[in-house]
Amino acid sequence: MNLARRTMNHPALAAVYERAWRPTLFYLASGRTTTSDRRDAVRALRLDGAQRVLDIACGPGNFTRHLSDALTDGGYAIGLDYSEPMLARAVADNAGPRVGYLRGDARVLPFADGTFDAVCCFGALYLIPDPIAATREMIRVLAPGGRIAITTSYRADSPFGAVSRVFGGRIGLRVFDDRTFPELFAASGLVDVEQDVHRLLQYVSATRPA
Repeated sequence: MNLARRTMNHPALAAVYERAWRPTLFYLASGRTTTSDRRDAVRALRLDGAQRVLDIACGPGNFTRHLSDALTDGGYAIGLDYSEPMLARAVADNAGPRVGYLRGDARVLPFADGTFDAVCCFGALYLIPDPIAATREMIRVLAPGGRIAITTSYRADSPFGAVSRVFGGRIGLRVFDDRTFPELFAASGLVDVEQDVHRLLQYVSATRPA
């Protein structure tokens, strides 16, 4: 397990992740606040009813609980993560009437095809050993008419981007160009592909045709 993944699985990080670690690092990387990211997550996934939502690599549930709050009775959000300390924190801090948590591997999701109306992964694909396999699994479990949304790293086509790729590789953090995920979504038959880049992060969403 590389340095980045060991850090994410440490109980000490789980204790401070939602209150300090993530808000600080993501603001430095994107210039965006957690409030803005949460609001845009609901918009990108088009949550407004009794939908079934899957949040991949949910960590301590800081986004999962927020997504569940946008649902009506009958809707629910499931947060999936591999880290036991993160999931323990999620259950302790972000439980709710329409949210639940599950330990699992994002590369082999334990769900049938087309199970969820919305699937997301915010700030974790660059840590998963095979991010492309994980993304294909997200698409597999997405129902017709459903929305997928991700936030992940962004590498500019510049000397700085080349440096970020090398540095990220040393600590186990992948840095993606701006074509990988839009092209993967399109090749998988998804439509309405949207992409926004904010500094070192890219936000990509799409729809599975009904």
